Amino acid sequence: MQAINALARRVPTGVVWAAGALPLVWVVWAAASNQLGPDPVKAIELRLGLWGLQFLLASLCITPLRRVGLNLIRYRRALGVLAFLYIALHFLAWVVLDMGLRWDEVLRDLWKRPYIMLGMVGLLAMLPLALTSTDRAIRRLGAARWRALHRLAYLAAMAGALHFVILVKGWPAEPLLYAAAIAGLLLLRLNGLRRLAA
Repeated sequence: MQAINALARRVPTGVVWAAGALPLVWVVWAAASNQLGPDPVKAIELRLGLWGLQFLLASLCITPLRRVGLNLIRYRRALGVLAFLYIALHFLAWVVLDMGLRWDEVLRDLWKRPYIMLGMVGLLAMLPLALTSTDRAIRRLGAARWRALHRLAYLAAMAGALHFVILVKGWPAEPLLYAAAIAGLLLLRLNGLRRLAA
């Protein structure tokens, strides 16, 4: 574990940002070269949303990993901001590419489809996290208030996982595994808070 921590200290956060941009580069290339199948808009939406959920899940793993000795805390901000960017792009792909900026249809879909409302809850929960992801915001809020605010990441993750579960028809394993992983991380977080309060 010490060797991994030493390696992590030498790897700049810019590597995470660069790696995080690769899925977006790939989806743009795949769309431009007609590699996304018969419904490219749906494929773009799904991939952007899934990558956003994966980055959010990775950011939530940082604290439990730190408790067992693996210190990747310096990458948490980058992972969280990447999660927000991909989820915001997922939303924009739906509004612009799928709905064509027809706001009356957007509003109808919001009320008619519960999974879209859950996705909106997740996106709105992440907005204050993205806006307070700078060192200046941490200083202005204070560490305790900043940490309390950033527990919204768990709400965002659960909303995103449920959005994925309801969106996919039937009961395939993939969205259920994401939901189970996020529920497990939330339980770990609650147990950690109870130990601090004891």
